[in-house]
Amino acid sequence: MLYFENVSKYYGKNETVALDRVSFQIAPKEFVSIVGHSGAGKTTLLKMLIAEDKPTEGAIFYESQDIHKISRAKLPSFRRKIGTIFQDFKLLANKTAFENVAFAMEANSRDDDEIAMSVPQALELVDLSDKMHHFPSELSGGEKQRVAIARALVNQPDIIIADEPTGNLDPIATYEVVQILKKINDLGTTVILTTHNKGVIDILEKRVITMDGGRIIRDDRHGKYLL
Repeated sequence: MLYFENVSKYYGKNETVALDRVSFQIAPKEFVSIVGHSGAGKTTLLKMLIAEDKPTEGAIFYESQDIHKISRAKLPSFRRKIGTIFQDFKLLANKTAFENVAFAMEANSRDDDEIAMSVPQALELVDLSDKMHHFPSELSGGEKQRVAIARALVNQPDIIIADEPTGNLDPIATYEVVQILKKINDLGTTVILTTHNKGVIDILEKRVITMDGGRIIRDDRHGKYLL
């Protein structure tokens, strides 16, 4: 599904190395965690994946398409195949949980009937059916992140990217979010997770790619957090 081929990224006049000849692939329906200390290259790698930034060298393919050769007109269509979850939730404060999730569908020109059917299903999947009319200020941190997960998956993307999704959560909320990500993966969606949390990795017992200094230093099929 996804292929990184000798991807390097340098920034600035001094050509600071963010990624250094990174190569790996991710299969459909796989769950992959990417770990590493701050500055290891995780965030740069994700920016490359959603075509927010371009490699200095190398190429990234989604199926057979070099994603950095997709035309500007077709880029939104590609990005709709990827749902993104952030550490800081990025919910709209003046919209309810239902409205925050619906907004993602509205942005994709979905009609009212689709929204009325799909949003409750997405909120049920993240165990928030009883909070759909609550505003973010009325939700806990874990509940906010679950709304963000529902928003990311409501358009049925092929891939979910979760960038440090438990960074602001307590251990109980962290466990709940991890279980939901596992459920989403079990239903057939590819999940790519970045995290500093050793406990999250050890709960998952899934593939772990470890980065350091812009390079992949380990790639374990059933890995642990070894940094």
